[in-house]
Amino acid sequence: MPPRPSKRAKKPSISVFFPAYNEEANIGALCLKTAAVLKGLASSWEVIAVNDGSKDRTAAVVEALHKKEPRIRVVSHAVNAGYGAAVKTGFASAKHEWIFFTDGDGQFNVEEMASFMPHLAGHDLVVGYRIDRADPWNRKLNAWAWGTLVRSLFRLKGVRDIDCAFKFVRRDVFKRFKLETTGAMISTELLVKSSKNGLRIMELGVKHYPRRAGVQTGAKISVIIRAFKELFSYFIQWQRSGYR
Repeated sequence: MPPRPSKRAKKPSISVFFPAYNEEANIGALCLKTAAVLKGLASSWEVIAVNDGSKDRTAAVVEALHKKEPRIRVVSHAVNAGYGAAVKTGFASAKHEWIFFTDGDGQFNVEEMASFMPHLAGHDLVVGYRIDRADPWNRKLNAWAWGTLVRSLFRLKGVRDIDCAFKFVRRDVFKRFKLETTGAMISTELLVKSSKNGLRIMELGVKHYPRRAGVQTGAKISVIIRAFKELFSYFIQWQRSGYR
């Protein structure tokens, strides 16, 4: 078990970001709750909503919060570029020592970040796995099939929930490699490259809650097709790179 920090250990600096597409009903409360949590966990912090070309008031909601709390801000894509593109923008926009991201739909409780904090020392990534995933059966089936395929293709071990959107990543990780995919493949790429570069990964359980507002997009046929295209394209690249 990694060493636990002492009570006098310096608090880390943390950037938090949320990929968000048409999340005006969720994003404001999520930003405010996250800011309140970070005040007790971090030496310095910021909250970033990555507005991925939303057609609703997602950006406007966050801009209004920014006027009252400058550490809450929005970064916007002019058009919808995809989940992976939003994650890449979040990582690129973050400026603190640790980067945490979760989705903008409120299906996780950001208060659970606190249980991850003792494990940051000694690891490069501390990632969540969903306890009792609160999604429709078809999304659970898709996730099981995807995870099984990914673990088989890339021989990825030690991570049971590849796409769980509750992850801490040390910012220095991105000195080792760059992320290239722009769709649902992004978490797979992050974990595969981290594993093959010998980075230290720990997985912890987190509770998962039903979506209260907005519409899920991850189960759309277009999103699934794009994910599989990226998967096999990246697998070919991975083989050619010598990661065997």
